[in-house]
Amino acid sequence: MTTANTKLRRTAALTALAAGLVGSVMGAAYAATPGTASASVRVAYSDLNLHSDQGNKELYARIVSAARTVCAADQVDIRDLNALAIERSCEQQAVSSAVNQVHSPKLAAVYSAHLHGG
Repeated sequence: MTTANTKLRRTAALTALAAGLVGSVMGAAYAATPGTASASVRVAYSDLNLHSDQGNKELYARIVSAARTVCAADQVDIRDLNALAIERSCEQQAVSSAVNQVHSPKLAAVYSAHLHGG
């Protein structure tokens, strides 16, 4: 896969991960380039109490896991610094977008704590 295709796929993944969480109890994230099959990750959180710290920590963990899957973290050769940087950027943007879409102050606090090494 070329770098341009990889970037396009990951950009689509970011948009889809954020969109997948909007206004629903089940979210889906899709990553695809034209002419390829799409990958899908569901982020379910209807079972979580988003009024509790524990529920928000669990949702954050699920979002991070979905972002790593959609951004293909397991397929990156860590010796390829450009690919690693693209994957990390994809992950960070996907998580940020998804957290913002949930509109939970407690989830935003969990995200902020992780950003600042918490």
